[in-house]
Amino acid sequence: MSRADSLTTRAIEILERLVAFDTTSRASNLDLIAWVEAFLAERGVASSRIASADGAKANLMATVGPMAPGGIILSGHTDVVPVEGQVWASDPWVLTERDGRLYGRGSSDMKGFLALALAAAEQARGLVRPIHLAFSHDEEVGCLGAPALLARLAAELPAPAAAIIGEPTSMQAIAGHKGIAVYEVIVTGREAHSSLTHLGVSANMAAIRLMASLSRLAGELTAAADPASPYMPPEATLTIGEIAGGTALNILARQCRFIFDLRPLPGQDPHLILARFFAEARALDAELKSRAPEAGVTIREAALVPALAPDPGGAAETLARRLAGDNGPPRVASYVTEAGHFRAAGFSAVLCGPGSIDQAHQPDEYVERSQIERGAAFMDRLLTELSA
Repeated sequence: MSRADSLTTRAIEILERLVAFDTTSRASNLDLIAWVEAFLAERGVASSRIASADGAKANLMATVGPMAPGGIILSGHTDVVPVEGQVWASDPWVLTERDGRLYGRGSSDMKGFLALALAAAEQARGLVRPIHLAFSHDEEVGCLGAPALLARLAAELPAPAAAIIGEPTSMQAIAGHKGIAVYEVIVTGREAHSSLTHLGVSANMAAIRLMASLSRLAGELTAAADPASPYMPPEATLTIGEIAGGTALNILARQCRFIFDLRPLPGQDPHLILARFFAEARALDAELKSRAPEAGVTIREAALVPALAPDPGGAAETLARRLAGDNGPPRVASYVTEAGHFRAAGFSAVLCGPGSIDQAHQPDEYVERSQIERGAAFMDRLLTELSA
């Protein structure tokens, strides 16, 4: 059996164990982290946890091979999206193979890559440059774990050559993606009978004004789209994803809460794009307080992930293309990943991993066995390169 074949077999065995851990973002990932720690320790590899602020979750980092410059970071997130409300043909927490497809939550996004990275770590021999494993928590809810993980990587690793973030890309290199800024807006009013509007302040009616402003801004962004942009859609996008407010038809709403996200292109500053909206929110806050001191507007930045600007000829993309045998055109993505944080921290970064983004977050999520085989060939070539 070739090393690539062995890597395929082991990666699928490891994937079966990883899928069995329910690491939905709302839950802890510590059981999975403990399993990976034990897996590495049994093979003589030390690892280090970086706990979340509340201690309920953790990132994990480990180095396989010598602590030398020029290593390669293999990075992925351990959390997955929920399965509630989805109709699955098989248990989402049991890896199930049907017709050459491996079904299970996270099989594509992105435990398939984690399994390949661990299989490569297991079979690494005689490395002259290291593999650095970097597994994060809470990517799916705003890349919340990445900053602390990256701070440790930057402080402790001797100048890695590149970071490969194994999001599902069908084993093709993706060199750029949009960013994301997520904001929670809470408008507070004063309750009163809905016939006596002069005695209260409707948080819903006030919030509508802010949401209308965001809707206008979204339209302006669409109108300003550059047809030559490689992204789809080509412009920065803005959507309101959640709205909740009021308690009854005949009560002026005391509170209205909504959440929106802005997805800027590389080079665009989300704070500048939203400057007019923030000014309108401050003005509305003052207006509401003049009618009821307890009323007002608060805005919380829930997540801010930088875009990943393409880096033609950069170390990460060049390496990923060589290992994947990828001679295709330059590619970018409209979704957001931790690669933007890696670039901001000074690492050359690229997306390349098994599976398709089309399968991510879907019921009956799967990764094709052939994708694991391609990923195994990628890891085989990486081990050869790091041993040379």
